Parts: sequence; C-alpha cells; structure tokens
Amino acid sequence: MNKPLRILAILSLIFLSGILINAVQQDNTNIQEAGFTSSSSVKTKTNDNDVNDKFTSSTYSIKAIKIPENLEFAGERVPIEKPHIWEDVDREFLVNTYWQSNGLLWIKRAHKYFPIIEPILKEKGVPDDFKYIAVIESNLMNVTSPAGAKGFWQQLSATARENGLEVNSNVDERYHLEKTTRAACSYLLDAKETFGTWTLAAAAYHSGKGNISKYLREQMVDSYYDLLSGPNTERYLPRILAAKYILSNPKKYGFQFDESDLYTYPEYTTVKVDTPIANIAQFAKEHNTTYRELKLLNPWLRENKLNNKSRKVYFIDIPK
Repeated sequence: MNKPLRILAILSLIFLSGILINAVQQDNTNIQEAGFTSSSSVKTKTNDNDVNDKFTSSTYSIKAIKIPENLEFAGERVPIEKPHIWEDVDREFLVNTYWQSNGLLWIKRAHKYFPIIEPILKEKGVPDDFKYIAVIESNLMNVTSPAGAKGFWQQLSATARENGLEVNSNVDERYHLEKTTRAACSYLLDAKETFGTWTLAAAAYHSGKGNISKYLREQMVDSYYDLLSGPNTERYLPRILAAKYILSNPKKYGFQFDESDLYTYPEYTTVKVDTPIANIAQFAKEHNTTYRELKLLNPWLRENKLNNKSRKVYFIDIPK
C-alpha cells in the first residue's frame, strides 16, 4: 500500500473510533438520566421520611388490613387466636380489599341481588351470612364452573335435582335466582342437621357432605377450623368472612361510591304459563319486549322455546 493510502486508512480508523467512543458515552448519559446507575452509586434508604428513593408517588401507600376483633360467621366465633386461621383470614381480607375492581362489582351487584336473596334465607331459617356464599361462588353472576356447576349458587346438576330443581337442556332452574336460592337453603339446612354447625355446613356446601364426613372421621376432629381439607376448602370460610365484612362496611375498606353508582333490579310483571311456547322471541314481542330483555330476566329459559309437555306451571317475568 502506498503512503497516501496508508495515511487515509489511519485517519479513517481514528474517525470511526471517535464515533464509537462518543456513542458509548451518550448511552451512559441516557442511562443515568433515566435513573439507572452503577451499583457503587445506588442510594440506600436510611430514613423512612426520605421519599426520593420511592419508585411510586409520595402519596401512594399500601397498608396492612386490621382484622376486626370478635370475628363470627352465622353467630359462630372464628378462632383467630390460632396462627394459621389468622393468616388465612388476613390473606382474604388483603386480596379482596386490594382487588378494587372486583370489590366494587361485588358492591354494585349486591345492591341489585341481595334484596331477592335475603328474604328467602330468612323465610327458610338460614342465617343471613350465607348470602355471601353466592358472592364468593359466582361473584353474583350466572356462571359455569369447570366442573359444570352453574348459577349464582354454583350447583351441580345432580345436587340441584335432589333439591327440587328442574335441570335439562330446555329449562335449567339453577339460573332461576329465587328457586336456586331455595335449593341452596335446603342443602344447607340438611348439612347443618348432619354436622351440627353452620361453619361445617358452609364447608360441606363447597366440598360436599361426603368429603367433610370423611375428613372429620379420619382426622378425629369436629370443627372446620381444626380440619385439614385442602387449600380451596380451607380458604372458603375466610373468603366468606372477607366478603361479609367488606360488603357490610365497604367505605371502611376504602371503597367510595354514590348510591347512583349501584346496580338495581329492573321492574317487571309476571305472566303465568302452563302451555308450551313455540317461539320465545315471538312471545317476547307479543308482550312488548325483546328476546334479549326477556332472557335477561329469565335466564333459566335455555332455548328459544319452552317444551312443557307436562303442562307444568311456569312464571315468566316480563320487563315493564
């Protein structure tokens, strides 16, 4: 290579090196401006009042939940002096207090549906606290579980039929709030008769009477709170308690809302039907409503027809 070309190559290398060095320096500057520093320059917080170290707003805080004293379910005391019970209850209060969107939906839906559920529990002699089972089972929605349980009270088809509900592809009364609440009451009353406490009756509603009987016998205990019954059943009562205390005093747990924010049940009239309905959409039209509005009030009607070969009496709600 002749001398001029060697000089040109050297100058090119010097120029490229300068560009690379400048780029590295610029990257370091950007990292520092973004708040990232080397380990030797990271500040260690030594003063709780020094908010400069916080990664959130100075007004943002997450507080532990103070568990109410003298917790009880259906008049039965909760032994929170037992460490594992206190931790289980504390967990559910934390999860459900800080799951704000779900909590607000609980509050809104409870205002809509509790006035239907509460009088039935009272009529049947079941403690009012059991309305919170419908909250934790379904979030007060007509949902279906992976196991096939349906409705607000999450009843399996066999159990629903045992407690007087009609369940088939045309009519499924697990979606009929009044009837499924009465069916749940029947189950709970029988479980209370079997096990002696409302707490164990609630556990049986979740796990089944056969399973609870087996656990009690094998473990030689007689209390839900002494039972090793699997994580879901062990969380069951603590979740009910969290729902009960949060919904009983929501503003104490930080939920802010106006009365106008809450959901309300629509006004309706009731039509007695003892014959088949060939087309429910046409039936709705004849009653000055729509198929959708009628099905929202009568989700137990599962098809666009009512077979009713036996000429059973049904009551269909018609929105005003």
